[in-house]
This record gives sequence, structure tokens and C-alpha cells, in this order.
Amino acid sequence: MFWLAEGLIYRRQDSFVHSLDPRVKLIISLSLFILSLFSNTIFEFTILLSTIFILGIVSKVFRRMIKTITFSLTFVAMIFLVNLLVGYELIFSIIISLRFIAIISSSSIFFLTSSPDELDLVMRSLHLPYDLIFAFVTAVRFVPVILLDALQIIDSQRSRGLEIEKGNLFKRIRNYIPVLVPLIVQSIIRSEELAEAMESRAYGFSKKRTSYYKLSFRRRDYFALFSCLSFIILFIILVYYFRV
Repeated sequence: MFWLAEGLIYRRQDSFVHSLDPRVKLIISLSLFILSLFSNTIFEFTILLSTIFILGIVSKVFRRMIKTITFSLTFVAMIFLVNLLVGYELIFSIIISLRFIAIISSSSIFFLTSSPDELDLVMRSLHLPYDLIFAFVTAVRFVPVILLDALQIIDSQRSRGLEIEKGNLFKRIRNYIPVLVPLIVQSIIRSEELAEAMESRAYGFSKKRTSYYKLSFRRRDYFALFSCLSFIILFIILVYYFRV
């Protein structure tokens, strides 16, 4: 499971997509997200998912994107089976499952190519309350770290003879108590360290915050926006043509 947790942690890559303004990456990701909501045929999802995967290859995060999709396959199977059980047709169930994969993949484009600092800058540009920004960015930064801590604790407890996957459902839940307790303790320690770091930097002292970095559009950003707009127009034309 370590390979899955590492796939959720941002890593800087030397790629065209990584070098874009984070606002542009957010627009691209949101555009793909919205298109996935309005797509209703397997042909449309084929084009959409192919575009998302090509973006993943260009941005050098395709393997990590596949890890995220692999993690979500359980939910995809549940969505597919539930739709079949309630009486929907097979094609409709497949389309709903593909929509979920497209939503996960389009969201991964932004979060795998944008650092928490860039996410902070984007949210500041939207003039959101900074306390809300700080809470969200901290969650994005520490959730994968906590997952890695949990996996390390599980391996440590297994080396001491803990059999997590044996017994009935209630027995398995009780088996996770030796994992949950040290994980909570470790999380409390991290929160205390974070609080001390915030106090040492006088968090909340000034209402007018400044940033060392400022967002600015470059030629590559305008090119990416133009390419995104062109793809949206072409996609709408193809959808209209084949539906008619």
C-alpha cells in the first residue's frame, strides 16, 4: 500500500504542465471535470479519458494517476453494481462508472501537478478567508502523510504478531485498535508541532498578509488556455454531430 500513499503526495516534475500558472491548471482541471458531468456516451468518455491520460503523460504523472484510479476501482465496482441492481441498463451503468473515473482523473491533473503552496496562492487569488485556506491546504498536505504513518504502524504491529485480517467483521475492527491509538497519538504530536510553528511565526498577528511569490500569466499560460478552449469547442462540436 505504500505505492498508493506515495501516489497521493505532490512531487515536483520538470514538465510543461507543472510550469503553468496554477490558475490555468485549475481551469483545465475544472473544464475536464465539467465535461465529464455532461458526457453521456461511451464515445464521449473515450475522447475525454484519452485527453486526460495524454495530459497525465505530458505532465509525467500518468503512473501516479493510475495509482489513484486503482484505489478508486472499488468504488467504481460498487457504483456499477448498484446501478445494475436498481434496474438500470448495462450501458448506463458503464457510463456512470466511466464518469466517476473521469472525475477522479480530471481532479488528479490539478492536485498531482500543483504544490500545496500553489494551491494556497490560487485560493488567495479568489479572496477566500485565510483561515479557511490554511485549514484546507494543511489537510491536503498532511492527509497523505498520515496515510503513510498508518501504513508504517500497520507493518510494525504485524511484525509484532498482530493479525489484522483474521476473524469476522467485528473482530477485524477490534484488531485495528492497536493501529488507531498510536496513529491518533502521532497526529496529536504533529498538530502540536504545527501549532508551535504557527506561534513562532506570529500567525494571525497581521490581517494584511503578503506573499513572497506572485502569480502572473506567461506565454505558455495563454497557449494552454487557448488549447483548453479549442478542445472544449471541438468536443462540443463532436458531441453535437454524433448525437444528431
